[in-house]
Amino acid sequence: MNGTARNDTADRAAETPETDVAAAALLRTSSAVRERSRQLLERARDGRSAWFTVHDDALGAAADIVVETTRDRYPDGAIPFHSRWRHFEAGGVDRLGSLRDALPPADSPDHTRALIDVVLVSVLLDAGAGPEWSYREESTGQVLTRSEGLGVASWTAFTAGLFSDDAAQPLRVDAAGLRTVTVDSLGSAFQVSPTNPLTGLEGRVELLRRLGDVLADEPTVFGPDGRPGALFDHLTADGRATVSAAEILGAVLTHLGPIWPSDNRIGVVPLGDCWPHRAVTGPGLTAGWVPFHKLSQWLTYSMLEPFLRAGVEVTGLDDLTGLPEYRNGGLFLDTAVLALRDQDWADVEWEVGDQIVIEWRALTVALLDEIAELVRTRLGADAATMPLACVLEGGTWAAGRVLATRLRNGLPPLSIRSTGTVF
Repeated sequence: MNGTARNDTADRAAETPETDVAAAALLRTSSAVRERSRQLLERARDGRSAWFTVHDDALGAAADIVVETTRDRYPDGAIPFHSRWRHFEAGGVDRLGSLRDALPPADSPDHTRALIDVVLVSVLLDAGAGPEWSYREESTGQVLTRSEGLGVASWTAFTAGLFSDDAAQPLRVDAAGLRTVTVDSLGSAFQVSPTNPLTGLEGRVELLRRLGDVLADEPTVFGPDGRPGALFDHLTADGRATVSAAEILGAVLTHLGPIWPSDNRIGVVPLGDCWPHRAVTGPGLTAGWVPFHKLSQWLTYSMLEPFLRAGVEVTGLDDLTGLPEYRNGGLFLDTAVLALRDQDWADVEWEVGDQIVIEWRALTVALLDEIAELVRTRLGADAATMPLACVLEGGTWAAGRVLATRLRNGLPPLSIRSTGTVF
């Protein structure tokens, strides 16, 4: 971004009414995600949704499937957080361990910065890959698809220095490195070809380059080199040893929010993964908006482990919400907790901003809270011993994938055109 563009942005920010800024700030919270999603679930339960019916008597059976899946995946009950780190471990390979000697010492802040660097970029590249794409890992010979393939491909690109502008320090992400990423370079790293197409490749590249611009524009947060990992320093300034999950999410949404290529705005303030729905109420300019911030929350879940590894306690884990994506959402459609009012809609390709998609995502968020309680009860756990991050991992996401594989060869129950930045 050139100096003129930065000055224009600053001028617009100076002219932005405080009401616009305040409204956007309210929508950039997980509490708003949860409250607005609950509104649409209660509305659907009352029979007022044009798209879905809700069948509460099926929730118990859905919880049973999640419990069965959780026990199969984690028979010892030691369930980790749902995060990008699980995909880095695909195939049982300790990829982080293999970098132990190359990374800065484990007890150094720069080690934590590197972990946040890689996980942040990887999460941004984690929108749906499409059914035809796969990735062959040269070092292991594994052929991986979907989220695991994207995770390992992005990990390998990081280790090769694709996102660093300093050849002497390849294991990092910086603004200048991100700005040089092209469709060709990312496509090559992800083994994209006419016979191995990756959905939304151009959108992914645009997102990385926008990230580079944002990192460069905030040196007080991201440092002179514009490193995502500097969020750790920002959140633990003055030696803080405790941060809340809400603070991490707030920092992500505040400082990285401008990267999202969305037309959804209040005034000139971009809202990101936040969508209009005419039935949703709220104060002032927030009325009619449903926030989700799926990738931002997925990133926050994925940043928990680097913070904990650094000895920083993270509190309020359940302030975050469940993730409104097609595995969790598919769980509820495939167990008949939710039903389409017209089954022909399953054959339509929808846009991310269509009302049916917004409602599906909102109902998913609200129902994940409810099924989490049922799962904990069946496993003899509580929110302290099994936070929502573990329910998702155990859990709902994996059960949704199992059902999709069984019923549709892995495809979701609703087809949504991917932009490479939401799903």
